[in-house]
Amino acid sequence: MLDTVDTLSVSDLFDTRAQPKQDPPTDDYGVIRAALAHIADSYQDQPSVPEIAEAVGVSPVALTRVFDRWAGLTPKQFLQAVTLDHTLQLLRDRASVLDATFEAGLSGPSRLHDLFVTHVAMPPGVYRERGRGIAIRWGWHDSPFGKALLMVTDYGLAGLAFADPGEEVAAFEDMVGRWPNADYVEDPAATRAYATRIFDPAAWSSDQPVRVVLIGTDFEVKVWETLLKIRPGQATTYSDVASHIGKPKAARAVGSAVGRNPISFVVPCHRVVGRAGGLCGYHWGLTRKRAILGWEAGRFG
Repeated sequence: MLDTVDTLSVSDLFDTRAQPKQDPPTDDYGVIRAALAHIADSYQDQPSVPEIAEAVGVSPVALTRVFDRWAGLTPKQFLQAVTLDHTLQLLRDRASVLDATFEAGLSGPSRLHDLFVTHVAMPPGVYRERGRGIAIRWGWHDSPFGKALLMVTDYGLAGLAFADPGEEVAAFEDMVGRWPNADYVEDPAATRAYATRIFDPAAWSSDQPVRVVLIGTDFEVKVWETLLKIRPGQATTYSDVASHIGKPKAARAVGSAVGRNPISFVVPCHRVVGRAGGLCGYHWGLTRKRAILGWEAGRFG
């Protein structure tokens, strides 16, 4: 989810604040996240694989194997996949991503993008009442991008958030704050099937589309529906989205709507960039946005 539409410079693409010394991570995403954090600090030096591995606390061989297993890329390829130059190339090659999607006949509601997502927009009254009258079941699950909080209703998936260790409570409260009057029930059994179908590409099937529930204003829903048309390995801009919803001068308002997207990854707000190709902000952290883009580049690029 994007917090701002302000384009960042190359040096701004990575947080440069020093990170406290921590024990070496043991899970794949922990290694990836730590590697990206080191790359962020030394991006302009283009660190070698041994240098990245030493900073993370694993061997170069182990680091390479984790990247290959996780994204199908080497660490260097991954770095290249999420640099500004790569993003700009995407925009140069596919500047009219949404036009191409429409022309290919993929704009129908039953085949919106790679996850074969279908969607339903909740009645405006549900949004105005901030969720009153609906039951939301929630649960935490492992994902390729850290812990994922999924929230589902009888109509389908209504929320997907991410959290780094120690941030689970804040992430949960952030999601609950969107629909504070809903009835919340912790039920990971109800959300587990969604997690499997969303994060395992082998489970993506047109025969069993992931059904998502869009709860927002009419404008927000139009923006989110448009995001569903952006395929993996592709990028678009706020102004492109604004044009396709018939509001060519509303790029900043589109950015705000993208920032309020409650269903991260499935509704791919991470594929929206600034006019000059900058990655811009991301509600769940730029490191995670880079990770998602790199993961997609390895599998679909």
